[in-house]
Amino acid sequence: MFKKVLIAARGEIALRIHRACKELEIKTVAVHSTADADAMHVRMADESVCIGPASAAKSYLNKPAIITAALMTGAEAIHPGYGFLSENADFAEMVEAHGIKFIGPKPAIIRQMSNKLSARQIMQKYGIPVLPSSNGELKNLSDALNKAEKIGYPVILKAVNGGGGKGIRPVFSADEMKEAFNLSKREAKSAFSDDALYMEKYLPNASHLEFQILADNFGNVIHLGERNCSIQRNKQKIIEEATSQLLSDAERKKIGNLLVKAAKKIGYTNLGTMEFLYDDGHLYFMEMNTRLQVEHPVTEMVTGIDMVCQQLFVAAGYPLIHKQKDINFTGHAIECRINAEDDRNFIPCPGRIGLWHIPGGLWVRVDSEAYSGYDIPPNYDSLIAKLIVFGSSRKSCIMRLRRALDEFVVEGVKTNIPMHQRIINSPEFISGKYDINWLEKFIKQQDAKE
Repeated sequence: MFKKVLIAARGEIALRIHRACKELEIKTVAVHSTADADAMHVRMADESVCIGPASAAKSYLNKPAIITAALMTGAEAIHPGYGFLSENADFAEMVEAHGIKFIGPKPAIIRQMSNKLSARQIMQKYGIPVLPSSNGELKNLSDALNKAEKIGYPVILKAVNGGGGKGIRPVFSADEMKEAFNLSKREAKSAFSDDALYMEKYLPNASHLEFQILADNFGNVIHLGERNCSIQRNKQKIIEEATSQLLSDAERKKIGNLLVKAAKKIGYTNLGTMEFLYDDGHLYFMEMNTRLQVEHPVTEMVTGIDMVCQQLFVAAGYPLIHKQKDINFTGHAIECRINAEDDRNFIPCPGRIGLWHIPGGLWVRVDSEAYSGYDIPPNYDSLIAKLIVFGSSRKSCIMRLRRALDEFVVEGVKTNIPMHQRIINSPEFISGKYDINWLEKFIKQQDAKE
């Protein structure tokens, strides 16, 4: 096993990785910007290195600075967490070229699967259903209009090398295409330095499901079930559940086995997530995330498997200790992403936290590096905590989640806790009858009432 790991991430996920390392007696190195000098993951790590100013481009996205920090401190491996450089194949190659282990898939696989067009083609080749699409990059507006006519409206434009909801726009008619096409290209260029777009059939009433894959370097691959991530705002996930209420045990087994076979053929290693749209009893592959997901705790809750520890073991060259027959899905888990933002207009609310009281009790978990007196910097994502709750059934899980949200107190900054309380008390959430567009409709209905 590694003796020292550098964590190339910030926020709650950096602290989460540190804790897994600590339990495996691995020393940790935290890298941080000047804005994060007092962050909890920096305080908890065995060593820390400042890698630049507050700007992410000059710190957390600064490849040479991160690699230099690893070499200076003698770190044997780098864990990228999620976001920033976690799916950057060039960074993974640079890490490996310097004799340091990248905790994730091989660079070639990251490059292959991070391109959404390439990923679609690969998955289709191995029998995974995909939506009707442009079958390639859209050349120009005229090409987009022609492809949309063939596919049939509504369609959705997506950035080829995108993620995080950037560069994505549904289009319901030819009259909307020009504006949507130009906006998506500009947004993709700004977010990813690449304005390439492609097009898929749009399913406005679909659900967003994702399957967790875990693979070692010896050809062993297992799946850890699925999560329902359909509660979204502006294409960003807010609440996730495991497992979903949409798949039966037989369907979960059938689909999971199909994905395991595909992952073996690809030569996938470490942790990965295959994302799907589920509509009218059918699953359609969207993309693959070659990293740890924000919502991984709900899968840990229902399987009992520490996914970060598994990443470390696989990267260190150990075979998986679990077989598919060992994986049991017990109970239900829900995660709420707690953001420092105005829950009405969703404008981020950085600032100093006053009173910070997190909920506790049986089967309640809070992943956060916030604390009383912590200054939330304005430079990064507004996520400050993840509240994860487990119950023996979905009903008991929701009841426990209500109690936990009531106990969660954050003073000094606004948070979206009130929005979570409204969501989980809605009839649609309680029944499990919601889709990817439900939340935005729900918000409009709430605003209309007030």
